[in-house]
Amino acid sequence: MAETIDLTGDGGVLKTVVRKAKDDAISPSDSLPLVDVHYEGTLAENGEVFDTTHEDNSIFTFEVGQGAVIKAWDIALRTMKVGEIAKITCRPEYAYGSPGSPPEIPANATLIFEVELVACKPRKGSSLGSVSDEKARLEELKKQRELAAATKEEEKKKREEAKAAAAARVQAKLDAKKGKGKGKGK
Repeated sequence: MAETIDLTGDGGVLKTVVRKAKDDAISPSDSLPLVDVHYEGTLAENGEVFDTTHEDNSIFTFEVGQGAVIKAWDIALRTMKVGEIAKITCRPEYAYGSPGSPPEIPANATLIFEVELVACKPRKGSSLGSVSDEKARLEELKKQRELAAATKEEEKKKREEAKAAAAARVQAKLDAKKGKGKGKGK
């Protein structure tokens, strides 16, 4: 099981690495403060999903350290590398606090996010030599996601076909039993 790291020292933001990034992967920095992420947010209380980018395969972009997101994200994303997926547990004081964010997030809610750091980029107008490399890597990630989705769909189809075949066998046995009883005299 992966180690859980207390990023704030008070249990307010806990991070568990789900998938490690490559050793040479980049992290957000002063020169690469814009991050692209995929995520799914759930309520710790009941596991209910309140927000996700997975349904439409969209990317959420923000600048780390500017208060554009909840405190927990500004803290946790600084510790991540591109390609990493982490589970981030956020106590209310590092998320939406006592007001919550109705109607999806109740007051004083502890939140759990599974976040994938997809890319780190410079601010608009900055130059970066590896932008083309990053675009190629993003394309590769997109292909991997599409392949995973297609595989999932194929597995679902196979399960449905197996269910239908099993139901047909049961029905055939029932029909065969009914047929044996016909034509016999009492």
